[in-house]
Amino acid sequence: MIVAIHQPQYLPWLGYFDKIGRADTFVLLDNVQYKKNEWQNRNRIKTAHGWQWITVPVLNEFRQKINEVKINNRVDWKKKHLHALMYNYSKSPYFDEHKPFFEHIYKKDWEYLVDINTHLIKYLVKALGIGSKILTASNFKLRNHPTERLIDICKALGADTYLSGVDGYKYMDMEKFKQAEIKVFVQNFKHPTYSQLFRKFEPFMSIIDLVFNHGKQSLKIIRENKNR
Repeated sequence: MIVAIHQPQYLPWLGYFDKIGRADTFVLLDNVQYKKNEWQNRNRIKTAHGWQWITVPVLNEFRQKINEVKINNRVDWKKKHLHALMYNYSKSPYFDEHKPFFEHIYKKDWEYLVDINTHLIKYLVKALGIGSKILTASNFKLRNHPTERLIDICKALGADTYLSGVDGYKYMDMEKFKQAEIKVFVQNFKHPTYSQLFRKFEPFMSIIDLVFNHGKQSLKIIRENKNR
């Protein structure tokens, strides 16, 4: 059984969903420290002038865990995000299929960042046709050491293989995985090129850029470079 683990992000990029799709179970690591200016509350979309950030404003306090971070709803961010999607993707071939979902999402009240991130990730996993199980790390009893935390999740799920990202692998204690008899594979994702709206190709956009432009072919495109 293969397990992959990653922090819940806002409208993640293609590589995030490649990682989910390569695992039997994917665990959202929601009980570690929130990091400012990363991907947990923002991502990038394609526009006629290149790419732009869409950012969820948060009320972040020092050393908060991800699942403790509240959204700053004094800012009218939901209206701005929906407008950004409508303005930049309304002419995409598959935008109308997903428009009702995003209209609903951005009308709903969200208090915690982790809740909207989880909801969006699960929706997009289903839209892509990925069958991996999605769980949340805060539901497990875990040790605090970064590597031991990962091993505890793998053990709790009966996994014999852990799928790591390239960056995470640099900080892992491989001897501990060896002692736990858990094999480690590193994701080798090669970003595909696909047709987009507006001029030249922009890589590293949110997954919605691919989904709005290619619909049910999106997962095939993610995997077409044989990045396994």
